[in-house]
Amino acid sequence: MAGVTRTGTGTNQEAVRRHNLGTVLRHVHRTRSTSRASLTTQMALNRSTIGGLAATLEELGVVRRSTPVSSRAGAGRPSAGLEVVSRRAYVLAIDVGVDRVVVGRVGLGCDVEVKARVNLPPEPAPEHVADTIVGLVAAVRADASPESTLVGVGISVPGVVREADGMVVFAPNLGWHEVPFAAIVREKLDLDVDHVIANDADLGARAEHVRGAGVDVDHLIYVSGDVGVGAGVITAGRPLGGAGGFAGELGHMSYDPQGLRCHCGSRGCWETQVGAVAIARAIGAPTDVVATLDTVLDDFDGPLESLHEIARHVGHGLANVVNLLNPQVVVLGGYLASLHRLVEPEILAAVRAGVMSGPGSQLRVTRPALGGDAVLVGAAEAAFESLLADPVGMLGVPAGAVAR
Repeated sequence: MAGVTRTGTGTNQEAVRRHNLGTVLRHVHRTRSTSRASLTTQMALNRSTIGGLAATLEELGVVRRSTPVSSRAGAGRPSAGLEVVSRRAYVLAIDVGVDRVVVGRVGLGCDVEVKARVNLPPEPAPEHVADTIVGLVAAVRADASPESTLVGVGISVPGVVREADGMVVFAPNLGWHEVPFAAIVREKLDLDVDHVIANDADLGARAEHVRGAGVDVDHLIYVSGDVGVGAGVITAGRPLGGAGGFAGELGHMSYDPQGLRCHCGSRGCWETQVGAVAIARAIGAPTDVVATLDTVLDDFDGPLESLHEIARHVGHGLANVVNLLNPQVVVLGGYLASLHRLVEPEILAAVRAGVMSGPGSQLRVTRPALGGDAVLVGAAEAAFESLLADPVGMLGVPAGAVAR
């Protein structure tokens, strides 16, 4: 009986240790550089335990010692620093847009090392997109260091995604319905790592929350413009997914029941008023530019009077969302970021006109701090989860490692 007890205790101790290793690596991954003293405070562990965990991660090659960091007070001996080793492990981040696919090789710390892009035809077949991804993956992996380990694949799709099985339930602007896209990509890539798929706006929200405009913010909404409109919601520091993981389809909230027919089949969705087609129509551009609308808008130096009505609709729609969810920050991504640059005062005026004083007083509306890479970085963050949960399980027990 005593032997059984010791085995269980050892197993539990090892599980705790591996969890703590992942927690330390997660901190260094997010900050890229930190101190052991900071880790001691954040994890409520003693210095020797943090030192042992750091030593194991050094042996795994995912962190290294850096210049000692002085305390804020400036007193006492500087604390040993730790920084992430970006090239020790990497993921493949895949951003499927309505008109293009972008694949990035992203190292630890979410350093985007290289990207490749290919344009897509209208309403591309899922198999065609997957084949395109295979070619792009080969391109971005071509010069990867042989000492760098692939630890995951993250996929972004502009549609309703059932994350549990990778099913794209509905992506109206791609013309997809009930497409097992994660399985299709997994089979074609034939890579023995986890493949994670999620909605593009959800991933944009994740990236901006961790590394962008929403750092240290617990309540954030990322509104994505990629022909259509979607949103990722962070509340109390955690993603809001809903019962089936489908929350955030703001573009399809009812805005004008007597309005235009939407791609989703309903009438008068918010997307029909602020989507790429509506904006292209407002500036007199042909509708075939909707997939590159952000680039078109970026060519304008100043505000256009023809966009004022669009700005009003954007602001009124955001006011409804702010009244409902009370975010601290709303980040406008995709072509909405380009629109915000041109008509920010008009958008904010419409928000103020429709929002209640309480949530309005706490609100900031801004553009992505990560720019056009927000969704790609979000896909990378999702793909790194397996490594951050269990570095030893992913990379193996380092030579000479002993229990500490």
